[in-house]
Amino acid sequence: MKDIFQRFYDLYHYDLFQFLFYMVKNREQAEDLVQEVYIKVLQSYDRFEGRSSEKTWLFSIARHVAIDWFRKQKRTADGNAIDDDTVKFLLKDLAPLPEEVAIQNEQIQLMYQCMENCTVDQKLVLVLRYIQSFSIVETADILGWTESKVKTTQHRGLKVLKSLMEEVYNKEGMTNA
Repeated sequence: MKDIFQRFYDLYHYDLFQFLFYMVKNREQAEDLVQEVYIKVLQSYDRFEGRSSEKTWLFSIARHVAIDWFRKQKRTADGNAIDDDTVKFLLKDLAPLPEEVAIQNEQIQLMYQCMENCTVDQKLVLVLRYIQSFSIVETADILGWTESKVKTTQHRGLKVLKSLMEEVYNKEGMTNA
């Protein structure tokens, strides 16, 4: 079991943490949920049938853990803000110019704020597809959906996100460089 945990940790820990962090927007809570995912993985690894990749299976478990957490909180994913330090950590740019960093930080913060107005399903698909870089097929496997539903939800989520961001840009006179 220790070998299984170590392999999963080495291969997927960073991506798993990022996924859960994007969902709950709280570092400590994301760390707790990651531990819960690992416990569930270790408890059920002997039942893993290999119908999908281990990473897809792991993220499917993480999705369920996040949804269970939201249900326990009796609230939606809305209303949580991302702090500046976290945005800087997630950007991980090698050597951008200071003004580029400021513009990027602003745009990314706006994107995260606008994502909070997407449905939970849209947010899940956007995070899995564009932040975690899963394919349509992998995203469908993780969510237990058809590929068609993933594509439709992705399209609608991007449309909502773009519309909300444009609305803010227009209202505040910002440029969306």
